[in-house]
Amino acid sequence: MSTNITPSNSGFVSLVGAGPGDPDLLTVKGLRVIRAADVLVYDRLVSKDILAMADPAAEMIYVGKKLDFHCVPQDQINQILVQKAQQGKRVVRLKGGDSFIFGRGGEELEELAKFGIKYEVVPGITAAAGATAYAGIPLTHRDHAQSVQFITGHVQKDGREIEWGSLAQSNNTLVFYMGLKQSGHICDKLITHGLAADTPCAIIENGTRPEQRVLSGTLATLPELAKGAVSPALIVVGSVASLSEHLQWFNQ
Repeated sequence: MSTNITPSNSGFVSLVGAGPGDPDLLTVKGLRVIRAADVLVYDRLVSKDILAMADPAAEMIYVGKKLDFHCVPQDQINQILVQKAQQGKRVVRLKGGDSFIFGRGGEELEELAKFGIKYEVVPGITAAAGATAYAGIPLTHRDHAQSVQFITGHVQKDGREIEWGSLAQSNNTLVFYMGLKQSGHICDKLITHGLAADTPCAIIENGTRPEQRVLSGTLATLPELAKGAVSPALIVVGSVASLSEHLQWFNQ
């Protein structure tokens, strides 16, 4: 962080979850604060239709990330938010899905708090809830799953592994964010820790968008399915994934 930034309460930052893709899934409060913003700092997966809802006079700052490439490093994003707020601006930090679920929202608020900048959080529909709903996959179901877990597909920088044994349960639904590149690893670890190789799974590509596609298979075939998928995509593992064939309603 640059040393020329001093504590200030002059501006305000709204951390807004834009939802998983379909602009109609933006919350009413999210729409209100976007329309009132002086500055929008937005990510790659935010819909163009949502960006078009902003005041034409608002400053638009793109800070999108994709696999293995961050056009603006996280510390610089933090600095932008602080600087714009200290200029007395109403800033909207706009992220796909929900900012507090694998969105680094907490990290950004910690930085704002250091400088005494006021903020609010406007939750969004996370990709796991939105994409599975549009794919006809209920995350929980009395006959299939009594729990659900959201897991990042990214490996920790220090090499720490996920507690795979706690995930490999037959009455559980697993949703992996950013997991395409790690699909082989996910498959191997879950089977090694006792989850059946024929457990249903699905990859939801471009969830809730017009180009949404659902690739269905089993845990054993997950790596092969992933070869034909493109980001953004979610991996769903569990018995509920088998329901998509009958319950899928979107774009039918």
